Amino acid sequence: MVSTTKFSLDEAAVTPFLRRLTICCGGGPFLDGYILVIIGVALPQLVLYFKLDEFWSGLIGAASLAGLFIGGMVFGYVTDLVGRKVMYIITPLLLAVVSVLQMFVSTPLELFILRFFVGMVVGADYSIATSLLTEFAPKKRRGLMIGILATMWFVGATAADFVGYYILDIANSWRWMLGSAVIPSVMLLAGRWGTPESPRWLVSKNRIEEALVIMKKVYGPNATVEALEQSPEKTRYSKLFEKGYLSRTLFSGLYWSCHILPLYAIYTFGPAILESLHLGHGKQALLGDSVISFVFILGCIPAMLLIESVGRRPLIIWSFVFMTLGMLILGVFPDAPVWVIMTGFAIYALAAGGPGILEWIYPNELFPTEVRASAVGVATGISRIGACLGTFALPHWLSTWGIGTTMLIMTAVTFAGLIICIVMAPETKGMTLSQAGAISPKNSSAACAEEA
Repeated sequence: MVSTTKFSLDEAAVTPFLRRLTICCGGGPFLDGYILVIIGVALPQLVLYFKLDEFWSGLIGAASLAGLFIGGMVFGYVTDLVGRKVMYIITPLLLAVVSVLQMFVSTPLELFILRFFVGMVVGADYSIATSLLTEFAPKKRRGLMIGILATMWFVGATAADFVGYYILDIANSWRWMLGSAVIPSVMLLAGRWGTPESPRWLVSKNRIEEALVIMKKVYGPNATVEALEQSPEKTRYSKLFEKGYLSRTLFSGLYWSCHILPLYAIYTFGPAILESLHLGHGKQALLGDSVISFVFILGCIPAMLLIESVGRRPLIIWSFVFMTLGMLILGVFPDAPVWVIMTGFAIYALAAGGPGILEWIYPNELFPTEVRASAVGVATGISRIGACLGTFALPHWLSTWGIGTTMLIMTAVTFAGLIICIVMAPETKGMTLSQAGAISPKNSSAACAEEA
């Protein structure tokens, strides 16, 4: 007898396929964290090998961030046009090739170009992987599943510190450090192979029969496409800047900038900052950096567990309150005892979990399927403008003004993020993707402010 139980994608169980998809989608953020931090570990050797001045040191450190800007802005839109599946497979393949090429650079310019390309591919993968996972995820598990992706960034950063620590003493170890990303890239390619296209994207392109086949394969024979958006619309990049969506685009990019600028600056030159704070020398600084990364991982855990009960808006506002406090401690007491310094870092890192997991949840929820990847790409691009400038300027700030003033600048940036969230952050808790992506008073920031 055929079951007549009505299927609801938003109430569907988390199948082995969805668990695998979550892990493989998290490979992109893992590689981003790994790639960004490993260049910070390798920079001291690169400075000596290539005789880099302050300009080139900052430029190479910021190259991947500049690439992320282009990758997000361009390839999110491409993903909305051609689909998630093809791009999902291409990105780890490209990362594997470029990782190997980095081992054979002979000039700073060659390294800069390759680092820029790496960033561009990672920026593309942000849009691809997060939109794909969002479109498969059940409503009640969506926040947790996308939150895992953000956590993987810090796992990648921690892995980079440990790899750097263990191979630092090898001759020309910087080559092996930069090339080591080929290993997780190949593993990611193998894990992603065979992943089906997003049924939501197929329906948005009026390819209903293909979507139905995938739905039944993933969710079982009772699955239907009735719960998906049934009004196919053409992908238009301009939609992100139209009335109703423009404020969402600005919010997603601006608050992300205010979160990521201090974070990326710290991680790109993590060993140098720890040296300034008297928290280790040489290889010991790498261990100190890995401890900081681990605290960031811990901060993501309560955020993931609370996001569906507390809600998006309260979580992000209170997170920015405590992040500002943590940064302020570092700026006001740069020469304090180690326990004070570590308290400031711990407060910031634990609180950063909220905005960290929401960086991909918000843009994926606030826009409809036909421009979802484009929205993630634009938000990524906006955020990387500030991150790129901050990373490039950080060596100059440290040498000219010292660690205290530098951290006070980061405090001001974090406080600006708090104000942006208070004014603009919407609430999408408990909504389907169709509801969250629609323009209506229910999920506007004004309505959410009244409810809060």
